[in-house]
Amino acid sequence: MTLLEKLPTMPDAGLKTLQTNAQRLEQTGTPGQRASATALLPAIEAELATRQTAKRVAAAAARPKRETKTVRGRSRAAKGETTAEPAVA
Repeated sequence: MTLLEKLPTMPDAGLKTLQTNAQRLEQTGTPGQRASATALLPAIEAELATRQTAKRVAAAAARPKRETKTVRGRSRAAKGETTAEPAVA
């Protein structure tokens, strides 16, 4: 199994450490290390971005929905009022 294949199974902390090491090797490594780091970094960054997006979506889904309009501190729905304007005949 290659390192690229292992990325999705790595824990977040390990993936972040791998990114830090690849960035360092891209700058200061041997020519072979630089080439490997340059090839690996886009995949690491894509995996981190995917995980971050998934966390944001999960957090948004877990947040309770807030009502937007209130009447004296109570929601209109709690008072049985609607937000639509009455029709004028």
